[in-house]
Amino acid sequence: MTPDSRRTRSDAPDAPQPLPLSAAPRTKTMTHARTLAVALSALALAAPVSAQTTPPQEYMDLAREIFSELIEINTTNSERGNNTLAARALARHLLDAGFPEEDVHVLVPADAPTKGNLVARYRGRDTGQRPILLLAHIDVVEALPQDWSPDIDPFTFMERDGFYYGRGVTDDKDEAAIHVANFIRMKREGFVPDRDIIVAATADEEGGPRNGVRFLLEEHRELVDAEYALNEGGGGMEKDGRKISNNVQAAEKKFQSFTFRATNPGGHSSLPVRKNAIYDLSAALLAVQNHDFPVMFNEVTEAFFTGSADLVGGEMGEAMRRIVANPADREADRILAREPGYYSRLRTTCVATLLSGGHAGNALPQLAEATVNCRIFPSHDPEEVRAALQELADPHDVQVIPQGQARPSPPSPLVDEVMEPIRRITEQMWPGVRVLPVMSTGATDGLYFRREGIPVYGVSGLFGDMDDVRAHGQDERIRVQNFYEGQEFLYRLVKALSGGGIAE
Repeated sequence: MTPDSRRTRSDAPDAPQPLPLSAAPRTKTMTHARTLAVALSALALAAPVSAQTTPPQEYMDLAREIFSELIEINTTNSERGNNTLAARALARHLLDAGFPEEDVHVLVPADAPTKGNLVARYRGRDTGQRPILLLAHIDVVEALPQDWSPDIDPFTFMERDGFYYGRGVTDDKDEAAIHVANFIRMKREGFVPDRDIIVAATADEEGGPRNGVRFLLEEHRELVDAEYALNEGGGGMEKDGRKISNNVQAAEKKFQSFTFRATNPGGHSSLPVRKNAIYDLSAALLAVQNHDFPVMFNEVTEAFFTGSADLVGGEMGEAMRRIVANPADREADRILAREPGYYSRLRTTCVATLLSGGHAGNALPQLAEATVNCRIFPSHDPEEVRAALQELADPHDVQVIPQGQARPSPPSPLVDEVMEPIRRITEQMWPGVRVLPVMSTGATDGLYFRREGIPVYGVSGLFGDMDDVRAHGQDERIRVQNFYEGQEFLYRLVKALSGGGIAE
């Protein structure tokens, strides 16, 4: 998960931070901590859940069976974890349901036998349209039993007081179980889509050594090539039991770290001088702390702030309207900066994350270094960011050195083909709940597909309490009702996107 969305990658800040914000997963991002309080006016706009928002009982039972099995397979990036077992379990459900063996693949890197991935294809009519890809990762972050409540084991699926508990119930085994269960449902119902539909359940999204999406794109591109993908990163926001917004992650920032390096001849600590590598580095880092990159917009963030203004209301909502109308409005920027989730969606951000310096307790430091991590706005040139940082560091004789290279991740276009079915089905299931496009401040596996020219939309219909985000944390849980509503939402959405229409 997105900080944006219900979750975001392990290298991400938090999962969306949002308004009814995104991102966020859900959102991972991790991030998945939300900092904003939604105005009372927003709650007034939200409507109660309508009837018939869950699947027929047999398909709820099926999804629960698959979900439970997935949760109880340890897929952490550890000696105990095995993603391949989880991929094979999903494959077995599809094969038992009658999917042909040639359409169900468990793909395992030769150098990583526990990092298997499932790719399964639901065949449609030959209309010339490229497939739709349904993406979910089945690896999870580490969870130690001693870190959870005494009566909750992270790798034992448990239902209590209207919630499912277990590592991965929100990030991201819920979506993997739902996609497989919905494949089986559509097959049993005899649905024939107007294009192929692909499910990919992948490894190491959470930062392991053998990322499944990258592996599939590099070695099995033909199996996952698609017109666009549906992924995590978005999801629904709830507050006090009321559904506020159903978010669609359509963009994410670029990742780039820099080393700040200060050097000095050093000497004995009994003879201090003004020129000190630690002091120089500290001064440069303070300059970074006090620097604001310019406000920037793209189609996704403009839609987010425009759509959020009425939901948030008050001074903050008015500031959103003003900043969209005039990105140079400093007062509006100052107001929005009170919320990190808004501030970070308006610009590139850079922050010091690691620090080292000196070589002896009685010696002047000869070397001091820090890592500054930047989350770069999609349209912002990373070289411009490096140059700005170097300009901040120059007065203090500090060198700025890139760590690796930022890779492009262009925003996905907000096309009616995708967005309109999302809006209509959201209104059907939860009248009055708004659909908001969001940009994650962290990262998901969607970035790999976006780099390859395949748009990605983080959308799930899986709602979570913005004040109780537990992805990557203790006692991870999802409300039972929300799980099955997400199952029904994704079933309706995938059918609508593949020629099945939208039932009235």
